[in-house]
Amino acid sequence: MKKEYPAEVQARFEAAVAKYPHKKAATLTCLWIAQETDGHVTLEAMEYIADLLEIPVTHIYAVVGFYSMYTTKPLGKYHIQVCHTLSCELMGAEGIIDHLKQRLGINVGETTPDGLFTLSGVECLASCGTAPMCQINRAYYENLTPEIVDQILDQLRKEATVHA
Repeated sequence: MKKEYPAEVQARFEAAVAKYPHKKAATLTCLWIAQETDGHVTLEAMEYIADLLEIPVTHIYAVVGFYSMYTTKPLGKYHIQVCHTLSCELMGAEGIIDHLKQRLGINVGETTPDGLFTLSGVECLASCGTAPMCQINRAYYENLTPEIVDQILDQLRKEATVHA
């Protein structure tokens, strides 16, 4: 079944495409719109975008697979992406990931049962000078220690409770 979006979302896709001289250039923006709308990039959304941009769907699959900012499965309210590239690894990323796994009761690639947190390990987030670090949704958290991680998690839980 072909994916359909509400008129206001279709207008966002069309506005994104109109910004570029070649439709293919709108790939990243269109994927972001789809993910914001659906909570993740669905197969149907990839097919919709490929049709919209008049490019092979395999190109869309490749882009989604390459960039860690796109996901093909639903995420928790807070997506915790811990960098585990060389600088972060040398500065303790593995310990941060282990602490998060223990504190959240999940493994990398999983979401907490309450749907609040998803934990991912990702490649370089370009903040090597402040390692170890993570990105939670769109915010960077740097120079992490287990204590700082606990403060961040407590604050996010508090915010989720207030906005529930």
